[in-house]
Parts: sequence; structure tokens; C-alpha cells
Amino acid sequence: MTLDAATLEALRGIATATITSVLFKKGLRRLWMQGAMPLSPGHRIAGRAFTMRFVPAREDLATPESLASPRSTRGAVEAMPEGCIAVVDAMGVTDAGIFGDILTARMARRGVAGLVTDGVVRDVTGIAGTGLPVWCRGTAAPASVAGLTFVGWQEPIACGGVAVLPDDVIVADADGAVCIPAASVETVLAEAPEQERLEAWIMAEVDRGVPLTGLYPPNAEARARYEAWKAGG
Repeated sequence: MTLDAATLEALRGIATATITSVLFKKGLRRLWMQGAMPLSPGHRIAGRAFTMRFVPAREDLATPESLASPRSTRGAVEAMPEGCIAVVDAMGVTDAGIFGDILTARMARRGVAGLVTDGVVRDVTGIAGTGLPVWCRGTAAPASVAGLTFVGWQEPIACGGVAVLPDDVIVADADGAVCIPAASVETVLAEAPEQERLEAWIMAEVDRGVPLTGLYPPNAEARARYEAWKAGG
């Protein structure tokens, strides 16, 4: 489906916890990317995945000269469309930063919505200054070639234990980053608001002292009270 401004705004307004619950009910259970946590607080992003992939470093491939080749992280950054989210398979490697401040500054300049990776970044103070939202496993001073070889972009990857395809949609917030298969975006948009409405009502019931048994999940009696509350709303 087309991710117009209204759709993106709606997706940014849905918590990743809600999205994982909606997808779980559809049998999709492995879509939260392990290790990809916000580098700085306060960001919520949504957009199409722009995938990138690293493999283990090999001495004849992971060289300083490789950074200037056409098939490099630099080339990938220049291919990123505005509004995309770069999703990077770094195999969970934590001793080599895949991106630093210069690459993230260029991504921000190109209008990229954010970076999500199961690896780490470097130049963390400089990255913060670019304003680019980043989800990652942490930070490390060495460059990517110290532990990784970049091999390509816009192909299926694995990031944090999740299969991510270039057409998938990513939503990320304080709880991490979730991949929504392209075919499931409409389902999330249709069902997530009702789930969040129900959970807000349940929270209000908890606040007034109602026991959890029969409330969460709601039994027939609780469901009837919820429907009455919603109708009167």
C-alpha cells in the first residue's frame, strides 16, 4: 500500500507493543528486532525499510580502500530515498561501528527517517548532533571494516533475528523497532486503534481498583461493560 503522509502519521501513533500484539494474533511472532534500542529518547518513526547487509570481515575485502568503492556504505546512503528507514544487518557485531557522524549527517540531509540496526554505531556525540533517530545495540569506536564487510543493499536481510524485505514497513519507538510485512500494514491500521482503546479502558479500570481476573483479557461481563462505555463515549 502507499505510505502517504496520513498513513505514516497513523503508524507513528501506534505503539510497537500494540503492533506486535496485533501481528501475534495473526500468527506473526518474530518481528521485533532484538538489540535495536533507541540511542536517544523521544523518537517515534515509521517508514519503508531500506535494507543493508554486512558479512564477517575478510582481510582482502574489509579494507580502508573498500569504503570508496561503488558498492559501499557510501553508495548505499546515496541511494536511500527520502522518508525511508535504513535497516542494517550487522549480525549483532558489537566491536565495530557501522556508521558514524558523517554518514548519519548525510542521511539526515537526504531526509532519511532513521537508522535501525542490530549492530553498533560510532561517533555517538556527533550522531546526536545530526538529529537522525537511531536504534542500535550500543556504541564502539572502531570503524566497520574492523569487524565487518559491507556487501549490498535493497535485498532481504536478517536484523535482530527478523527477516526484513525492502518493501516492509518499520515502526520504532521507546520499546524498539518492529517490522510490519507489507501485506500486513492495512491489518495493523485497522485493528491497532481498537486494541489501544480497549487497553486504555482496562488501565482506567485497574486505576479504580478492578481485579485483573476477568478484566485482562476481558471476559464476557467486562467486554459488555467496555462496549457500553464505548457506546456512551
